[in-house]
Amino acid sequence: MVAAVVWATLTPKPPQPAFSFFAMDKVEHLLAYAVLMGWFMQLHRGRTRLAYGLGLAAMGVLLEVLQGLGGVRYFEYADMAANATGVALAALLGRTACDRILLGLERRLFP
Repeated sequence: MVAAVVWATLTPKPPQPAFSFFAMDKVEHLLAYAVLMGWFMQLHRGRTRLAYGLGLAAMGVLLEVLQGLGGVRYFEYADMAANATGVALAALLGRTACDRILLGLERRLFP
């Protein structure tokens, strides 16, 4: 999943959604980083979660800087904010019952 986000961020022509609306780009950023953080939140506990959150937020900043340096795509602070918001949203949801979605899915698929 991390590789897919890196590729989608740095490729000159990323895949486009079937439909679009105002700020669709920001929603994509938020969802991508929320899914990444949500995944890692379910796999790890304790202080490791904080490290993943900070690492993913830093990755979002770094990729946005690299995107701006590439000359094909644009550097945007709003994208960085959407990335960090996705991480924060998943971190908050990870403190609820959403924290056990993967475990529940695994138990249903492999009883």
